[in-house]
Amino acid sequence: MRVVIDTNIFVSSFFGGNPRKIIDLWKNERITLCLSHAVLDEYIDVLRRIGLKDGHELEELLSLFSRGFNILFTTKTPKIKIIKNDPDDDKFIECAVALKAKAVITGDREVLAVKEYMGIRILTPQQFLESYRG
Repeated sequence: MRVVIDTNIFVSSFFGGNPRKIIDLWKNERITLCLSHAVLDEYIDVLRRIGLKDGHELEELLSLFSRGFNILFTTKTPKIKIIKNDPDDDKFIECAVALKAKAVITGDREVLAVKEYMGIRILTPQQFLESYRG
């Protein structure tokens, strides 16, 4: 199943819980991570900013990203203006549309408020895990 994972889920995954379960599904090739340049740039920027710059976790993720591990990548995304208070978050939905993902997994209330866009479900980690049939 193709999914877009919001940056906040990657950050939260370092503390365990449902976000870690989502990342483990990706690492165990149960879901496919959809990426665009904008999404990948934000992942790397935020993970470095929170102090994982030289950490093992960041190196592992960067290695998986660079190898294209269980990833679909798009260089072209449609321009969508749907998130009013934080238009920078539109990139997650744009990536999902471009790669025909089934879901965007996020903890961001603004993004979650969309609920669904062009058949793409916008879900919390818990909602995704409850509905996931892999």
